[in-house]
Amino acid sequence: MVVLTADQVRAWDRFTIQHEPISSINLMERAAKCCTEWLCTNLPSSQSSYYIFCGKGNNGADGLAIARMLYEVDRQVDVFILEFGSSGTAEFQQNLQRLHPLPVGIHYIQTGSGFPIVPPGVIIIDALLGTGTTRPVEGEMRALIELINASPNPTISIDMPSGLFADQSTIPFSSVRAAFTLTFQCLKPAQLLAENAAAIGDLQVMDIGLLPRYLNQVQPEYELTGKTLSQSIIRPRNNFSHKGEFGHALLLAGSFGKMGAAVLAARACLRCGPGLLSCFVPEKGISIMQMAVPEAMVVRSTNSDHEKTNANDEHLGGDLPPLHQYQTIGCGPGIGTNPATVQLFKELIANFRKPMVLDADALNILSQNQDLFPSLPPFSILTPHPKEFERLAGKSANETERINKARELAKKHQLIFVLKGHHSLIAMPGGSAYFNMSGNASMAKGGSGDVLTGMLTGLLCRGYTPEQAALLGVHLHGLAGEFASADLGMESVLAGDISDHIAKAFIYLTS
Repeated sequence: MVVLTADQVRAWDRFTIQHEPISSINLMERAAKCCTEWLCTNLPSSQSSYYIFCGKGNNGADGLAIARMLYEVDRQVDVFILEFGSSGTAEFQQNLQRLHPLPVGIHYIQTGSGFPIVPPGVIIIDALLGTGTTRPVEGEMRALIELINASPNPTISIDMPSGLFADQSTIPFSSVRAAFTLTFQCLKPAQLLAENAAAIGDLQVMDIGLLPRYLNQVQPEYELTGKTLSQSIIRPRNNFSHKGEFGHALLLAGSFGKMGAAVLAARACLRCGPGLLSCFVPEKGISIMQMAVPEAMVVRSTNSDHEKTNANDEHLGGDLPPLHQYQTIGCGPGIGTNPATVQLFKELIANFRKPMVLDADALNILSQNQDLFPSLPPFSILTPHPKEFERLAGKSANETERINKARELAKKHQLIFVLKGHHSLIAMPGGSAYFNMSGNASMAKGGSGDVLTGMLTGLLCRGYTPEQAALLGVHLHGLAGEFASADLGMESVLAGDISDHIAKAFIYLTS
């Protein structure tokens, strides 16, 4: 599935109308039939009464067609049309004419006439604006939206909650807050933003039969990760392969009190197939790492000074090991921002030129030393959560602005940014961007990001390109979380459980 802008979807409608061919009104019939079938299948038959609020555009026309079809399956329907002083689109007028002979209540909301009171048990259908919103709602439309939101009755929006921009953030402006949104054919950018979740509710994509070959001539605004894409990336192991063929990874992780982050990253890294893993950890973390992850080797910190301090025991510092032996390096989980660690990070950036993975405190150090950005190895993968990204790029007014900043930074510095969230965004150096569709709320636990860092490091070491590692790793991470929650329940998943289910995710993708 792709993610298209509102204009691109309208062009897809026109392409289908021209090349199927099919009339616009009959394409609308298809869409209304899909919605009506969903309503009848998914809502209790006892809840058979609907108030359908319509604008005078094609979203309102969809609402009128749904009203007619609901009546035909014995549902009680009342339609409320918000007047704007215009006759509406041709499709709106045609569907209104088709509805008039039926005993369906058609009511016109005039300026100053007041709004209807929605009785208990009635289902609200929002067909006011759909994807047609390009500016904040105001006046009577805004007041009607506020009335709908104030009602305890469930609301179902057609294509897009009215007032919500299809292509960008709507904050701080008003929109309908739907329990369900029935959208047509594909996702729109705004439907993937976390800040819109309360407005969109449970999102259902209706296949209305738009011609797939249109997609051959359009560049989607965003693409989606998924099983098919991941399967196209995964490389099977040769039967005669040995560990030397799968690389040697280095993890810089941990500090006093945060060795758990290092352990989580190391375990996840090894689950993703590197031949060897070495972990560069503070002196006091060596025994922890060797007991918790016996498959990993530990690199001791060496110091150019003859005397070691307690700080050197508890934090990463000193001299780096020879870096030429490593295919990639993961840096950041639990390392802190001690001055010795900051100096170590600067030396790492100056001396390692292959793509690496940076997360957590590595990003915090980078945010305080922005002059290091141009020195980062091209195609390195940075995995900030929202607060870490804010430190890197400054405050954003909304999620769309944050995404745009990530895409700009990715292109400017030739880096890969993974903006972590429910639908993590992967911004590529060439300008393309992907939303990840795997994972669930069980993963909202401390340590989940450390697991992702380890996974990406392991995949890079294994020989995947940085772009492949980012796409496959983020999708695998989400799948592992889904398998973990299926076994343990949404509340009880720990970060280590995600790591333990990476194997199931690989099996799922390769079966």
